[in-house]
Amino acid sequence: MTRILLTRHGHVDGIHPARFRGRADLPLTDRGLAQADALAARIRARWKPVAVYTSSLQRCVVTGARVAKVCGIPSSVHEGMGDIDYGAWQMRTHDEVGKEAPDAYRLWRRAPHLMRFPGGESLQDVVARTANALRLVLDRHSGETVVLVGHDSVNRALLLQLLDQPLSAYWKLAQDPCSLNEVEILADGDVRVGFINDTSHLDQLDRR
Repeated sequence: MTRILLTRHGHVDGIHPARFRGRADLPLTDRGLAQADALAARIRARWKPVAVYTSSLQRCVVTGARVAKVCGIPSSVHEGMGDIDYGAWQMRTHDEVGKEAPDAYRLWRRAPHLMRFPGGESLQDVVARTANALRLVLDRHSGETVVLVGHDSVNRALLLQLLDQPLSAYWKLAQDPCSLNEVEILADGDVRVGFINDTSHLDQLDRR
């Protein structure tokens, strides 16, 4: 059995109010760093991962490095984990885009699988990239536990593939900063999901 611990990077500026962050290389905030440390502590306490793979953007690299450090394992970048390219919408707020391009924004919210961002990617592009990362993990780490550190869009795309769900279900999955998803791939190829978008390790931070 291969276990994938799929997580999202910690908090960055641009989450609230929501912006199309995409390929913008944003640093973790102090809150995001604390979230990454709490995530790392939880993973170390319960599992024995052998490797961490992250997006090339620093918010994922730093989150993954904190996990790797406490677990004493290597962390490396896989380009397939990179965030979706929002093209002309990058770093625009959702409110701005909704007002300037209402039809396109409505399509993104109601039928995301039919959307291609102007000058950017589609969800199908993200699926192709993340599938490469998934294949690498399954080929290189059969029977082991691996941590993947991605983005909201990337994690949704991966989970939809693992759950054998259509891209039209994209908005049905939530992925909060430093949330954790546990997915087991059995020897016969069956997939078993332990939990999705679990943030219980962040509870103490939220009470501060």
